[in-house]
Amino acid sequence: MNRRDFLKLGSAAALTAGLAPWSDAAAFALSAPEGKADYTLRIARSLIELSPEHVVSTVAYNGQCPGPLIRLQEGRRVVVDVFNDTDTPEQLHWHGQTLPVDVDGAAEEGTPYIPARGMRRLAFTPGPPGLRFYHTHVVARDDLTRGQYSGQVGAVYIEPRHEPGDYDREVFLVLKEFDAYFSKGGDMAADFLQPSARDRSLEERGESAMKASLAGGAPHGYEVGYQAFAINGRMLGHGEPVRVKQGERVMFHVVNGSATELRSLALPGHVFKVVALDGNPVPHPSEVPVLWLGTAERISAIVEMKHPGVWIMGDLADDDREHGMGIVIEYAGQHGKPRWEKPAPFAWDYRRFAMPAPHAADPDEVIEMTFAKRNAAIGGFNRWTINGTAFDMKAMKPMFQLRHGRRYRLRMHNASDDIHPMHLHRHSFEITSIAGQPTAGIIKDVAMLGGYQSTEVDFIADQRGLSLFHCHMQLHMDYGFMCLFDCA
Repeated sequence: MNRRDFLKLGSAAALTAGLAPWSDAAAFALSAPEGKADYTLRIARSLIELSPEHVVSTVAYNGQCPGPLIRLQEGRRVVVDVFNDTDTPEQLHWHGQTLPVDVDGAAEEGTPYIPARGMRRLAFTPGPPGLRFYHTHVVARDDLTRGQYSGQVGAVYIEPRHEPGDYDREVFLVLKEFDAYFSKGGDMAADFLQPSARDRSLEERGESAMKASLAGGAPHGYEVGYQAFAINGRMLGHGEPVRVKQGERVMFHVVNGSATELRSLALPGHVFKVVALDGNPVPHPSEVPVLWLGTAERISAIVEMKHPGVWIMGDLADDDREHGMGIVIEYAGQHGKPRWEKPAPFAWDYRRFAMPAPHAADPDEVIEMTFAKRNAAIGGFNRWTINGTAFDMKAMKPMFQLRHGRRYRLRMHNASDDIHPMHLHRHSFEITSIAGQPTAGIIKDVAMLGGYQSTEVDFIADQRGLSLFHCHMQLHMDYGFMCLFDCA
């Protein structure tokens, strides 16, 4: 069986099992065992050398950014000791895994904090298999040294029980920005996302609210910009190149570890064969010239090395790439200055990787959700609401009650012009509709919702207790863009 057939089977099996075979009966926290941990992570302020001329002070794991790659095995329990050497409590979120509340790593769900100058021992059975990652999950608000603005991010790869493979080796890439600052307004890349049709009623609502706010004298709400960019903790040209041989098939596992940025990635003269999104095999692996990743999204893609030279793999944004968001790909026997060639315009469409005849199972219940922005409503920061309500960090009250085992469809309406990478903790979901266009078979835990568009995703409520749902942009979630599901 080749990898393509394997991936098709894996995707079909996941769908047949109800989106995710990992239920709360399979992934559970164990009583803290005696003896040595499998992994030890230390949270501490560290100096990270992005280049010899650019050193940043940030909070990181084990004195490095990204943190160490954690490789786990499907179904085999793991013990992780997490030490917090800072003066503030911390959370470590195991993003994309189906874990119980006390391990997941979100205070909103009730996960205990890792105390300041203290530690927690975590023991759990990892899953589902594939590319996951870990990162801090604390509120930063206006502190650009806290939360995901810091260097607290690292890749996790959970080895599947059966992995025939169709590549020669793996390369993990973690994309991250540093030296954050606040700005007023600013446009985010948005024209790359397809389908592009906007909902006129959502657009009228969002535009009229913004016009009224500005007419009343309010400025544009704060946004976040960055001065330095890095892949695997090094700015373009200052880390070791990825050395390849002609004819090699390299699996790139890419993690967007940003706090707020959408990222693109291209390699001149090459194409990416996308085989998994957010660690989950896609029904239809497809070749694309550019990868696009919303905040916290992951892509696994194979590149066949058949265009010798010394190349820059980097972001399409010239300013970001020239300030570090890139890495050198060097063929054996090739020398010279790394080259960059901008690819032709390309639209990113999840449906490209979906089932050819889209048909999603009918949900047991549909939950309507409308997301809106109140411009500069709280100290100059935008206030974000779900169905008219901003999340209350003190009350922590669930917005939606779920019944265990039922299939729910989230019908998400975006009444803002921002793209929102929407994330559901402790579950995977299936994208079933984008801007009115049906689709099926794409299993994710983060999905970009286009400006003034509606998207539908389905999930099985197979995890009891509280599960957090939020936009993964730190600036949005800190100012209201979250809610809790409570499954009984």
